[in-house]
This record gives sequence, structure tokens and C-alpha cells, in this order.
Amino acid sequence: MAMIEVKVDGLALDVTSNSPVVILSPMENTRVLPIWIGHAEAWAIAMELSKVDSKRPMTHDLLRMVITALSAEVEKVEITELRESTFYARLLIKTGTASHTIDARPSDSIALALKTGAPIFANEELFNLQSNMEKPTGLTNNPETLKERLRKINPEDFGKYSL
Repeated sequence: MAMIEVKVDGLALDVTSNSPVVILSPMENTRVLPIWIGHAEAWAIAMELSKVDSKRPMTHDLLRMVITALSAEVEKVEITELRESTFYARLLIKTGTASHTIDARPSDSIALALKTGAPIFANEELFNLQSNMEKPTGLTNNPETLKERLRKINPEDFGKYSL
């Protein structure tokens, strides 16, 4: 399985399902990989992209702190496959000389990668499945724009708005 490094290109809202979508794209081209995610995970990703800190640790902050307290590090995140309309991912965590592979949801993996600075990789075949997808219009990864939108949104109401 050929893995390529990707970046979070932004967040969007699928208006037909009212579901947040995280957009991944390879570092050096314009293909995109949209992954539908939950509202809480979208909130965590948006906060990290906009460099907004929460007053109390959120779940992904807690996981990052536990990994650090155990003298481990997130080596990388891999988005591995799409099976029955569900994306799969794994965390590669290094503890000393040992590496551990942990099954995880892509949304949690992406949020944790952003919080730890770990690289994100995706199976190149996933882009082939999405080869006719164009980058959505209105997509934003601008920290100032995201900050402004986050200031106006209550976490409980996140699903009612688009990023």
C-alpha cells in the first residue's frame, strides 16, 4: 500500500447530510480526499487549525498528554482504507524502541496529529477512488477566518453552521 503525505486543506459542511467534512490533499498537487466526520471532531480540528485553545483540555488534548506522560510520541497517522463507506485509520505510536499500531477513526487521528505535529499519510488508492473530485469552493484553512467563525459558534450548535 503506497502512502503519501497529506495536509488538512480545510473543513466544509456537506449540506445534504449536515455533516462536517475534513478535506485532505497531498502536499504537492490539487487532488482532494474528503472524509465525513463527527461534529465534535470537526470542532477539535477547527480549533487546532485556528490556533484557539480551550479553557479545559478536550479529549484529544487529554490523549496527547497521556501519550507524552508515558514517554511516547505519535510517529504518524495513516488513513488506510475505505470499506463499506467507512474510512479506517491507524496511529503509529513510538515508545522508546518499540512501535505500536493502533486502530483509530480518521477524525480522531487527524485531530491528534494536528495537536502533536505528527505527519498525516493517506493510502494513494483512496485518491484514485476520488479522482474526479475537485477542491470544494468556500473551503477555508485560514486561521483568522476560522477563529472568527469559532468565536460565533457554541460547541452545542456546531452542526448548524458551516466552516
